[in-house]
Amino acid sequence: MKVMIIGGTGHVGNFMVPKLVEMGAEVIVVGSGRKPVPKDKSWSKVKYVLCNVKNLEEINKLKIEAPDVVVDMPGSVWNIYHNLRTISKHVIACGSIWMYGEPKVIPTPEETQNECLFEVYKKRYSEILSLIEIARKDGVAFTAIMPPNISGSGKIPLDCLGGRSLEIHKAHAQGKEVVLPDGADVLIGPCDAEDIADCFVKAVLNQDKSAYHIFNVGSSYAITAAELVNAYSEIYNVRIPVKRVPWNDYVTNVSPDIGSWWHFKAHMCPDISKANRLLSYQPQYTPEQSIYRAVEWMKSYKMI
Repeated sequence: MKVMIIGGTGHVGNFMVPKLVEMGAEVIVVGSGRKPVPKDKSWSKVKYVLCNVKNLEEINKLKIEAPDVVVDMPGSVWNIYHNLRTISKHVIACGSIWMYGEPKVIPTPEETQNECLFEVYKKRYSEILSLIEIARKDGVAFTAIMPPNISGSGKIPLDCLGGRSLEIHKAHAQGKEVVLPDGADVLIGPCDAEDIADCFVKAVLNQDKSAYHIFNVGSSYAITAAELVNAYSEIYNVRIPVKRVPWNDYVTNVSPDIGSWWHFKAHMCPDISKANRLLSYQPQYTPEQSIYRAVEWMKSYKMI
């Protein structure tokens, strides 16, 4: 099987590519050149193709690789699908549970909940829903996989202000105060990039079961915002005090960027039962283990 991964040198791709190589797949990684190709043994068997997938003419050049499966990680699946559907048997897109909008229920199923407030995600979600129907008519398998907050080794994890700031993590490590909004805590779902990669691999290997489905992926449970602070207290071996402020004060003065405060507004607790039922997906890392692995990675690179 020949598998092409768009954005394969990214966080999830760094786990996905070796898994596929070990299973005997012929892997082609397509990238922009911004991220270096890892130097470990499994990557020596990977073909790397430099391509700007935002350029339709460049995407056309990928046809000569004739992949059986195309996995799009960065979010260019609309162009990828329409240019490679005559070549590939299966196209898999990476989305986000934020695309469903603010959840009405938790755990949250693979269904629209409310209007998505993020225009890029809103557009990509519309494309995913359309491609499920288009692909069905074309006779091409199409799958979308929706993770919550991605953590694990290889990337700075979510901090307690809703971003991925190294400086804020340094403050956490020093036991500096964290400000959270008043009220009931939201559920936050850090999940490990290795687990997410495993679901993508299972979708690749199980085309019949994954075709025309959207799958949530993530940890087996979520944690509250307060428990996120507690988890970092244990990881950094310090006491991190918490101060509570009214919501309006929080979004105006503490964390005005919606991309940050949304983590403390909308639950991120995906229902992963369909992925378990159809693909035998079983996450091996808890949210706490996932952020611990990320912190250990930061320490190994002397970032903190």
